[in-house]
Amino acid sequence: MRAIQNGVLILPSADGHFTAQEGLVLCYDERITNILPAAEFRAADAETVIDAAGAYVAPGFLNVHIHGCDGADTMDEDADALRRIAAFQARTGVTAFLPTTMTCAFDAVERALVRIRRAMNADGTGARVLGAHMEGPFISPAKKGAQDEQYILPPAFAKIAPYADVIKIITIAPEMLTEENFIAQCRTHGIIVSLGHTAADYNTARAAITDGAAHITHLCNAMTGLNHRRPGVLGAALDSDANCELIVDNVHVHPAMQRIIYAAKRGAHIIPITDSLRACGLGDGVSELGGQKVFVKGTLATLADGTIAGSVLCLNHGLSIFRENTGASIPAVVETATRTPAEELGVYDRLGSLTVGKYADIAIFDEQFRIHRTVIGGRDCF
Repeated sequence: MRAIQNGVLILPSADGHFTAQEGLVLCYDERITNILPAAEFRAADAETVIDAAGAYVAPGFLNVHIHGCDGADTMDEDADALRRIAAFQARTGVTAFLPTTMTCAFDAVERALVRIRRAMNADGTGARVLGAHMEGPFISPAKKGAQDEQYILPPAFAKIAPYADVIKIITIAPEMLTEENFIAQCRTHGIIVSLGHTAADYNTARAAITDGAAHITHLCNAMTGLNHRRPGVLGAALDSDANCELIVDNVHVHPAMQRIIYAAKRGAHIIPITDSLRACGLGDGVSELGGQKVFVKGTLATLADGTIAGSVLCLNHGLSIFRENTGASIPAVVETATRTPAEELGVYDRLGSLTVGKYADIAIFDEQFRIHRTVIGGRDCF
């Protein structure tokens, strides 16, 4: 048994929402075995005792939209790419993630899904691979963003059916739907349908949400915006209980807009993401996304024509930014990156909170979300 003492534990309260609690010791092996008052803990019973020294002890973060980092990308044919991404994510407090594909030749997307399937079933030393977020090719050319238009296709469930065990979230433009039951088939197979890279109007987006599209890909970006006469996809997202991804780097979404979204969603149904590229963690310079050159300077990554091309954000830094912008408490911010995505993905029975019986996936960090230690399945990974 290992134990963490002298920390501020982020724990679910009776109503399920997270609170900060002191004076407790967290005990774990592969899974969390006990949470007890410090006065009842005997250090002699533990193989290792970690002194958190007043830092926060929280469930590890889930990143549901990430293309790459540390020079590696989900679309890389290199079998080691996902391991590199997983290892880097652990350094940022992320203990589980969805490698995200992009609009490429469909056989390349299929090969990526096969690699992700293997990674889901492999024992690694980094963040867990829970499955794939398939971003494209079922999107709108009008809102393609940094995706390659030549490979865009209309949504067809038959094309993704062989990978239903791998795809956890799929981004679509609802106006591109030609199969009336596409969303229903995805739901039947446990795939979350997300609206994104879409030129849909409010009514089309709301109809898709009513049909079961329960997620919005990088809210505000690559979609119709909010206008008082044309509420757009952004309006539909705010006017519903759909879970909304938010790239919290202050590049993709203005701090004031982050506050507005947080207030409109009443602090719920928000999932901070990175949407990061292989350039994440490498500093300024020239990188690559889907065969296109990407130019990175500071926190901004763009294509040659100036189109914003994902981010170079680490999730722990994003959570600090989001907290500063919204004034949300640390437990509330942690909940958006843990409980909310874990519940949506159907893994909250084993991940997403510090609860006895769940996996010991733990992030220890300070007030600025600087990571001191990351534990995954009871093992130190950073």
